[in-house]
Amino acid sequence: MPSVLVVEDDPSIRQSLIEVLTEHGYAVRSSADGFGALREVTQTPFDAVVLDLGLPDLDGGDALRMIRGISSVPVLVATARDDEREIISLLNAGADDYLVKPFSGGQLVARLSAVLRRTTHVPAAAPAPGTRGAPAARVAPAAEALHPTTVGELTVDPGARTAYLAGVELRLTRREFDLLAFLARHPGQVVSKRRLLTEVWREPYVDDQTVDVHLSSLRRKLGERAAAPRYLLTVRGVGIKLVVPR
Repeated sequence: MPSVLVVEDDPSIRQSLIEVLTEHGYAVRSSADGFGALREVTQTPFDAVVLDLGLPDLDGGDALRMIRGISSVPVLVATARDDEREIISLLNAGADDYLVKPFSGGQLVARLSAVLRRTTHVPAAAPAPGTRGAPAARVAPAAEALHPTTVGELTVDPGARTAYLAGVELRLTRREFDLLAFLARHPGQVVSKRRLLTEVWREPYVDDQTVDVHLSSLRRKLGERAAAPRYLLTVRGVGIKLVVPR
């Protein structure tokens, strides 16, 4: 049974999250503030944390950074803030995914299940009676997919989980690396956002904005912008492809 820490200061929202997650088979503990969450993470090996940003004692972003200083537990940020720059900052600070409030219990369970599949060996909890069934198991990538790929001055090594641009290692989040590695396995091919959600996020019910936010952050680290692309070329209405800069 996967264990989850819910960090939410609003009592009614906190109770709703606990009920939804418990119904779907998660073992849930909760905290109403940031320092309480830090104590919980220090004392208990949770499989995931659902973290609100509007906490009474700490900004959620600061709480996230503190959690990252003591644990690699996957963190799903729950926020009413939808500013892209702030979301990118949170992802760079170590968040594994985010949900913008208000969201449904189904969205929460789907995102949390996807985070657990990507980041741990703990299986996601079984769906409650009457809910959508769990996605089919996926076959592991072929061995050749772990070989390094070089595109221009960019080298991506999935086996070592490293990426270098002109000899300088890129500091990528887990999700950014997975996205870049997938595109590097298909250089020059246009990949749709829906395929990225299915193959990288492994969750077909996540919205396209998730891909856009990660692509924006990845572009910045590659030293480019959507208006002036070098490696990540958008084909309007179709998808994205990794190319050799001209």
